[in-house]
Order: sequence, then structure tokens, then C-alpha cells
Amino acid sequence: MLDKIKKIWCILAKPSVHYSLGFLTVGGFIAGIIFWGGFNTALEATNTETFCISCHEMENNVYQELQTTIHFTNRSGVRATCPDCHVPHEWTDKIARKMQASKEVWGKIFGTINTREKFEGKRRELAEHEWARLKANDSLECRNCHNFDYMDFTRQAPRAAKAHSTSLASGEKTCIDCHKGIAHHLPDMTGVEGY
Repeated sequence: MLDKIKKIWCILAKPSVHYSLGFLTVGGFIAGIIFWGGFNTALEATNTETFCISCHEMENNVYQELQTTIHFTNRSGVRATCPDCHVPHEWTDKIARKMQASKEVWGKIFGTINTREKFEGKRRELAEHEWARLKANDSLECRNCHNFDYMDFTRQAPRAAKAHSTSLASGEKTCIDCHKGIAHHLPDMTGVEGY
């Protein structure tokens, strides 16, 4: 047993060219911790409302619309911010969403939505992308706050209670199917069934 420990120590202490394998291992571990900490710090910094509205495209368009909704101001004092609705809470889902959102940065860089007119021209396309994303993940971000298991159907309007207890409960529909435009103005819905 002692010979094995000595052998391992010799390998770790043996110099590669300039540094020992042990030094490189410990150094790599420390560098990994620093990288991971920096990565998570940057990730969380981009996961704030302040970051989201730092570009005028968001601040002057969708953020203004959000301020007039119940998700921004309500009797309970609970307020949803951009990341609450647009970024999943679980780490792996969050990373996937951040990678997806990196494509959206092109809109900022190339000015495809840098004026109100351009934004309105793309609003339907942008909304449809977001609705499809929410549909695909069963409205995960909605369910982070609105837990279906705790809904009291007796305190809901009859129409809402019926929809929640049938279509939503069966999995036939998800939140976004009925609640499009809940926090932002709807785009021109000409040609869309039900609008």
C-alpha cells in the first residue's frame, strides 16, 4: 500500500517540462473554479431585468407594454420580470435558452428591430417564436409561478375553471394557448383562428 502511494506521489511530483503533474492538476482545478464562478456570475448578470431592457428595442417596446399589465403591478405586490417569463429556472434549461437567445442578439447587432416600425414589422414573427417555445416546454416559465396543482377552480370565473380543469388538466393545451398577449400587446392576428 505504501509503495502505491509513493508511486502515485512520484507521478504527481514528476515534472512535465517545467511544472509537475500535481501542480498542473491543482492549478487546473483552481482555474476551473475561477472559470465556473465567472461563467455563473456572467450568466446571472444577463438574467436580470436591467440587462434585458438595456437596449432601447426592449425598453421602448415590450417593457413599456409590460408596465400596464397585472404581471407588473397587482394587489399582491408580486412582480414578474423579463427573465421570470423568458428564462427557465432550471440550469440546463436556462443554458439552452441562453444559447437560443444568443441568436436574438443578431437583431440588435444588425438593427433588424432598432426602430418601432421595424419592431412592429417583426412583432408577429418574434411572438410566434416565443409562443412555439412556450408550447414546446409546456409553458414551463408560467408554471414556475402558476402551479396547476394548487389552482382553486372554485375561485375562478366559470369559463377559466372549465378550461383549466379540462384542456389544461388533460394536457391538450398549455398556458400559452389561451394566454397569448398576457404581458405584451398582440401582433396583428389576421388569419389566426380565434382572433
